This record gives sequence, C-alpha cells and structure tokens, in this order.
Amino acid sequence: MTKADMDLAKRREQLEQRLSDLNARLQEIDEELDSHQSKDWEELATEREGDEVLERLGVSGQAEIQQIKAALKRMDEGEYGYCVKCGKEVSEQRLDLLPFTPFCRECAS
Repeated sequence: MTKADMDLAKRREQLEQRLSDLNARLQEIDEELDSHQSKDWEELATEREGDEVLERLGVSGQAEIQQIKAALKRMDEGEYGYCVKCGKEVSEQRLDLLPFTPFCRECAS
C-alpha cells in the first residue's frame, strides 16, 4: 500500500467517524425536540428558545453530513483531493482542516 493510499484510507476513516458522530448527535437532537411537552407557558417559552438552538444545530449537522457524503463519493470515484471547480490538487493542509472540502483555497474564496 502506497503512502497516498494510506493517507486516503486515514481520511476516509476520519470522515466516516465524523459522519457517525453527526448522525448520533442529530438523533439526540431529534429525541430532545420530541421530548418537550410542557404545559406551563413560561416553561414552554424557554423550551421553544432551546428548540430553536437545537434546530439550528441540526441544520448545520445535516449540511456537514451532505458534505461528508459528497467527499466519500469523490473518494469512491477517485476524484477526492482535487478541486471540483478548477481541477487543481487541494493542499494537504487544507484537507487537514476541512477533509470534506471540494474546493482548493483559490476557488473557495
């Protein structure tokens, strides 16, 4: 196995672990949102504020899940690590920070 293959396997494992963590977190958010059944108006208002925060976290998590799935698909197709816009190689440093990024630094800005 070449170094490039090992690096790709390491990144795949990293992405799959993050995907698993996000799915678990979204399940917890769904359960928390479903559990709010307060009859007291004051408690209900407080719960609703918390629900809005949880919903934003859920939307953010869902967006990251889509990005990770797209990165895994690019891996399967042999296109991971290359900018989807210009085709240039994405730097290792950028992939270290954002392993699911589809863009090189220039195209991202």
